[in-house]
Amino acid sequence: MQELFQYPSYLIRTKPFVLFGGIYQVYDGFGDLVFTCRREVFKLKKTLHLYAGDGGPEILTIHARRIAELVSAYDVFETPTQAHVGTLKRNYIRSIMRDEWEIMNAEEAHIGELREDSTQWALVRRYLLNLVPQVFYATVAGGIVAEYRQNFNPFLLKIKVDFSPDIRNVYDRRLGLAAGLLLAAVERRQR
Repeated sequence: MQELFQYPSYLIRTKPFVLFGGIYQVYDGFGDLVFTCRREVFKLKKTLHLYAGDGGPEILTIHARRIAELVSAYDVFETPTQAHVGTLKRNYIRSIMRDEWEIMNAEEAHIGELREDSTQWALVRRYLLNLVPQVFYATVAGGIVAEYRQNFNPFLLKIKVDFSPDIRNVYDRRLGLAAGLLLAAVERRQR
């Protein structure tokens, strides 16, 4: 399954016409479906399940530690082995002005951040009804390792995840894709 995480870019998009819960489809740079992510509905703690293709085996589980979404950390587990991949924690206080997440490894040591591009653009987005798409940058080991760019579409969320800045391969793609899925599931709902 590791070969599914080797692409330099992915496109995350919501599946249209889903009544309950959320279904996100993840495509590679060639437009082929690589993953399907399903969000559990009617649960107090948010949980996302990432499957290979459309109906393949479950690969990752992203599970909120707490009920309160605003102060929660999200643990990422490799489903077959239940190995802890890492944790993504939303920094609520700093996210008032611009969205910010902390990236932690499997031992829960801080290894990086995921931040919205700028405070000025973040404020414009908040007060102009999101007419300007969000852009996030992941920084690990002192350098930018990924870009998460939302395409403007009021009906269908699309986020392009680009890992090409990670030339030293220091950012675990499983954690990077989990971050993109959380941006789709959590950040969009809060708008």
